[in-house]
Amino acid sequence: MRVRIISYGAVLQSVYVPDAQGRFADVTTGFDTLDAYLAHLHYFGSTVGRIANRISGGRFTLEDKEYQVPANDAGNSLHGGDVGFDKVNWTVIACDEVALSVTLSHISPDGDQGYPGNLSVTATYQLHADNALSVRYQATKDAPTVVNLSNHAYWNLGGEGGAHDAMDHLLTIHAAHYLPVDATLIPTGERRPVADTAFDFRIAKPIAKHIGDVADAQLRHGNGYDHNWVIDEVVTQQPRPLAVLEDPISGRTMTLLSKQPGLQFYSGNFFDGSIAGKSGKRYQMGDAIALEPQMFPDAPNQHDFPSVGLNPGERYENSIIWQFGTTTGD
Repeated sequence: MRVRIISYGAVLQSVYVPDAQGRFADVTTGFDTLDAYLAHLHYFGSTVGRIANRISGGRFTLEDKEYQVPANDAGNSLHGGDVGFDKVNWTVIACDEVALSVTLSHISPDGDQGYPGNLSVTATYQLHADNALSVRYQATKDAPTVVNLSNHAYWNLGGEGGAHDAMDHLLTIHAAHYLPVDATLIPTGERRPVADTAFDFRIAKPIAKHIGDVADAQLRHGNGYDHNWVIDEVVTQQPRPLAVLEDPISGRTMTLLSKQPGLQFYSGNFFDGSIAGKSGKRYQMGDAIALEPQMFPDAPNQHDFPSVGLNPGERYENSIIWQFGTTTGD
């Protein structure tokens, strides 16, 4: 396999993997010029933070002090605000040609986008001999703050420029509950069982199977899936499987592992053909999907959710592993 990382946004720009017949294709969306990344806001392959996902009203309270961050998404804050970590140029601080890894760093100063404390962040991408790609996010800070980092890669295992969208991919999510949302995609606080709903992916099924169910208010809110699945209530010591994605046409598979308790699944609902990717194909609804291991959305305001607080002397970490294979052998 072959992977390209760019420093702008610490972006995962391309991932080439073979299909069941050994034919290679790029399976993640993105652009082939920096200008295109600067011009568009779909977070293709980006590192998102300080807080991935949404904060209700762009407001939260930490140690009895209220903070306001940019409300850049229907009155809520999304992926760190107007100039989140996806919109800054990270610094390459290490490149190991033996370990096949690269480490990038970024310093977010106190008050950046309204967030408190100086935050020092690193992202280490690494290729492994078993056809796996990993990224390890780490962060430290000098004052109490909130942190929730993730990677926003979109996947189409048939190839990002191919004739088929991702809606016929088979998806498994190892979760018995998900977080329902209001009309602005903020979690209500309920942990709802997936059993007997369109959100039950405990057994692999095509993404398209229920996505058009207009009778389901949750699917109407997001124009499809844009929800967090409850994998666990705590960050685990070791990465464990969160989801499996399979393209029955190409035979490519991807197993997603992480230590994080939540998995945001976004089914590419707002691609409208206005943006052309690396292959020149214009991305339409459902052409690719995002699977983002993270803490729960709006966690700074929902104290029943696992905490995203980070104190001086503590180290934040989110390790994500994408394990690639095929249905007919590795």
